[in-house]
Amino acid sequence: MKNSLLHFLCTYIFLCLLVFISSKANAHEFTVASKRFTESYVLTELIASQLEDHAQMVVVRKQGMGSTGIVFNALREGEIDIYPEYWGTLTQEILKTKSNLSLQQVNAQLLPMGLKAGYFLGFNNTYALVIKKTLADELKIHLISDLRNHPNLRLGLSQEFLARSDGWRGLSKAYSLSALTPTGLDHGLGYAALDHSQIDIMDAYSTDPRLVDAGYELLKDDEAYFAPYKALLLYRIESVEKYPKILETLQSLESSLSEQAMQLLNSKVEIERKNPADVIKEYLHKGAGQSQTGKLKSADFDAILSKFVSSIFEYDFLLITYQHTLLVFASLITAVLFGIPLGVWVYAKPQSGGYVLTLISIIQTIPALALLSFLILLVHSIGFWPAFIALLLYALLPIIEATYSGLQLVDPAVKEASKALGAGFWIQLLKIELPLCRPSIFSGVQVAAVWTTGTATIAAFVGAGGYGERIAQGLSTNNTELMLEGAIPAAIFSLGMRYLISQMNKPNPYA
Repeated sequence: MKNSLLHFLCTYIFLCLLVFISSKANAHEFTVASKRFTESYVLTELIASQLEDHAQMVVVRKQGMGSTGIVFNALREGEIDIYPEYWGTLTQEILKTKSNLSLQQVNAQLLPMGLKAGYFLGFNNTYALVIKKTLADELKIHLISDLRNHPNLRLGLSQEFLARSDGWRGLSKAYSLSALTPTGLDHGLGYAALDHSQIDIMDAYSTDPRLVDAGYELLKDDEAYFAPYKALLLYRIESVEKYPKILETLQSLESSLSEQAMQLLNSKVEIERKNPADVIKEYLHKGAGQSQTGKLKSADFDAILSKFVSSIFEYDFLLITYQHTLLVFASLITAVLFGIPLGVWVYAKPQSGGYVLTLISIIQTIPALALLSFLILLVHSIGFWPAFIALLLYALLPIIEATYSGLQLVDPAVKEASKALGAGFWIQLLKIELPLCRPSIFSGVQVAAVWTTGTATIAAFVGAGGYGERIAQGLSTNNTELMLEGAIPAAIFSLGMRYLISQMNKPNPYA
């Protein structure tokens, strides 16, 4: 038990040093972030690539961080330096104002936060409602107002669109669509659900690549509800305006993309299953006008399998493995260091310890994304720290319960014998009870390890990286292969953790 504890302590100290060194190393890097949908990934890669090429900046990409609220708060807190936004979202959702304000008026409101908006990229990507053309013709639905006559239609809308004041809430009020009851659905899954007739209507962006297909129809916004959603850049003033090269680079992006060009770039990612980084490299070298949308070519199974295996170990594999390992080990070891003493407390002082166990149990019921969002606001940070705290809280319960249960199951006769020999509470606990309940404690640690490894993939939604980064990108771009490229290493990592802990639990034959 002593050797295992010493091993945990040494590993924990080492991981803390890694976190400290990493945070110092990244202190002067320029960070570009994206939301969790295809176009945001592509635009972020475009901004980062141009800054690297023309401003000679060391750029950190934080792709797929989450919804508007998460990314904007990260910008305001200084965790990121710039991200692509949309005029309607900025004015109505973030600033809670009207979209007909001037850029100067908007920037006057952003100035107290140290932020600024500008550099319109040249295209308008407004919200829209999409229906299959065959169903639209059958039911004679071509306007959003036509939906009033069909209260039984199944709407599958993205969670952000449902929550936004300029999304479904405002739209249903403007068009009197309260009779319709939409279901929340990730945007990346919407078109597949529409194709398989699992839903009838979905929300979309006007530059979605799938809209090139003649099988879909955009419902006309006959009440002109949706505001202009012109793409622009939102950035921290102190990170940008002190550096002429950054300003020149961002200036070069202004009016550089048309709706058609953006749609083609999106199609490269969603339809042709290309990485956003590769798409932008191709675009910068050849231009979007030469890009052609096409269907995937068929290939034999061996070639597909070989390509899939090699793609798992692409350039970012070592980085996301490091991020995943650091996150899992740091949270798990901290949970062990706190969980075992808390389990002893619950055992020794059932009344006061019971409150701790109840609190940890309640935290366990909070959905991971909700807890992560709350922790971002609490620690004023994205990335490692909110993810670490969330995983630590989730890992505590099985360790506390295993320690408590193991101590309860120690033979009372052994306890009485140790007392008769003059052993005090601490001697009895450390020398007899804890060693005897070691299998139970390790069982709890094993459960916590598997749980932590799986849950760590969600940390990618707040910029913590790891294997979840590929899963999030794959989900957002409807790319099953990319999701598997993250899910398979995560599953193997989980099995490896389980094996490692089971090996540590084996008795020493030479002891």
